[in-house]
Amino acid sequence: MKPISTAAAPAAIGPYSQAVDSGCGLVFVSGQLPIDPATGAFPEGGVEAQTRQSLLNARAILEEAGLSLANVVKTTVFLADMGDFAAMNGVYAQFFAEPFPARSAVAVKTLPKGALVEIECIASRG
Repeated sequence: MKPISTAAAPAAIGPYSQAVDSGCGLVFVSGQLPIDPATGAFPEGGVEAQTRQSLLNARAILEEAGLSLANVVKTTVFLADMGDFAAMNGVYAQFFAEPFPARSAVAVKTLPKGALVEIECIASRG
């Protein structure tokens, strides 16, 4: 297992890696909060802006691993309010093309730092 880290995405806020390369062709990207690594803050603009930032963070980590969002085979989207699903989905669709990765989207009671969204993904080198 090899950790992956980049300054182009926010540092982990706990005892975990931004991502790990399994050594078996899969890269697991930890849940990405919508923190702008340049400012340390959430972007303004609600769930749309936060979704965009979370995906930009995931993309930066994948790029550090030599991959792109086109390599993503599975995502999990955590929403603080399922009422934000359509808005999140509109931004999410701008980042992925067919064949789309498999996805789960769940509502959770709260997210770290009061985020509206958090997104994790699994990418394949194959």
